[in-house]
Amino acid sequence: MSAIVVDGLRWEVRARGEGRPLLLLHGFTGRGTSWGSHATSLARRFRAIVVDLPGHGRSGFAEPARLTVERTADDLAAILARLGAAPAHILGYSLGARVALRLTVAHPAAVDRLVLESPSAGIGSDAERAERRAADEALAARLERDGIADFVTAWERNPVFQTHAALHPAVAARQRAIRLANDPRGLAASLRGAGQGAMEPLFDRLRAVTTPTLVIAGALDDRGRPRAERVAAGIPGARLAVLDGVGHTPHLEQPARFHRLVLDFLQEVPAA
Repeated sequence: MSAIVVDGLRWEVRARGEGRPLLLLHGFTGRGTSWGSHATSLARRFRAIVVDLPGHGRSGFAEPARLTVERTADDLAAILARLGAAPAHILGYSLGARVALRLTVAHPAAVDRLVLESPSAGIGSDAERAERRAADEALAARLERDGIADFVTAWERNPVFQTHAALHPAVAARQRAIRLANDPRGLAASLRGAGQGAMEPLFDRLRAVTTPTLVIAGALDDRGRPRAERVAAGIPGARLAVLDGVGHTPHLEQPARFHRLVLDFLQEVPAA
């Protein structure tokens, strides 16, 4: 399996393993292969479904209005239904976590258990949303003007990734190669359509989430950790795991601990 077309947009979709379905959603500038050994290991216990989000990897892109978090979540619900994989466990990181949260809110019957790594429920203030949209537009314009290599170099210097200085060189090099393989036009469209300033804030809808939820954040993620804590506090019964010594990407910075948290949660026997 490689391509599924939903409402005219091509999605790169790969599935392996058997058992309960598990959908993995990567972050901005990544692709499905960004999950690396996590996907390989999880496929030994689940039917792991890995996608390239719109504008990333081998998936297609279109005008920003087609790449919104809302449309992306709707597409994923359709993909899971087409694969006979609903309800599925969902694991999402950053951008993927925002999409996973929207999928849970808009299509609750499609989701079994939910794991959100470094999530956000959007931006509540109109003024702050407008400021974020302007910042994302500037990044998108830079992508289109200067190309992928210049953008990736600047992106990796973002303070949110300062803890990546401690990554094993091979891990850092692999993530950089994945970023560089993206089409700058696709990333620009994703920024404009699916950025935090463009998505509908979900704070008022968190209380309606009944899906068992685990939220994972890094203690050193000064901006992302409070957002994750707010998401966890808003979802009834959600669990919050804050990992010491890591930043925005616990799955890369402490992979063994992250993997054990996810696996234990997904394999937990539901209470009677």
